[in-house]
Amino acid sequence: MTLSKKTLALAMIAVLASGCSSTDESENGLGDATQGSDASTSGYNDGSMSGSQFGSGNGFNSGSNLGPEFSDPNNPLSKQVIYFELDSAQVKQDYVPVVAAHARYLASHPNQHVILAGHADERGSSEYNIALGEQRAKSVERMMRSQGVGSGQLEVVSYGEEKPAVSGHDESAWQQNRRVEVGYQ
Repeated sequence: MTLSKKTLALAMIAVLASGCSSTDESENGLGDATQGSDASTSGYNDGSMSGSQFGSGNGFNSGSNLGPEFSDPNNPLSKQVIYFELDSAQVKQDYVPVVAAHARYLASHPNQHVILAGHADERGSSEYNIALGEQRAKSVERMMRSQGVGSGQLEVVSYGEEKPAVSGHDESAWQQNRRVEVGYQ
């Protein structure tokens, strides 16, 4: 029931946003040629983002019973944001250990539940970005399920470009907005 309400809300946001959108997709190169792809793109990865900024004050992590390993910056469980390259739903190699750590934790805590929230940067249409955010979240979900996490522990949502982590219209902002947030419930 909760998932249906979220899906309906996201669909309404996408419809409203598409009516207001003035982005010319041909200018930014994110038109139909890339839609629905799971292609990796070349790009840079400086590894400078840790993901530790996620979860501070946004109410996404309501799992107050999380252990101290989640606040230890040396533990991969403290990183709850998985970043992606432009127009890609493939988990970057830098974040494979982070996803694996969360998968191990979830597999050993079968009553724990997480929401995988997919996001995209502002480039591309709203509909495309909702789909890309969902592909990203499902990519993380598949990795976790392949490592023993139960399907009932995982919920996938996509916000597309609607909830940016960082405001701005440059590569620095876009890089931080292409993400999946792992939110413990």
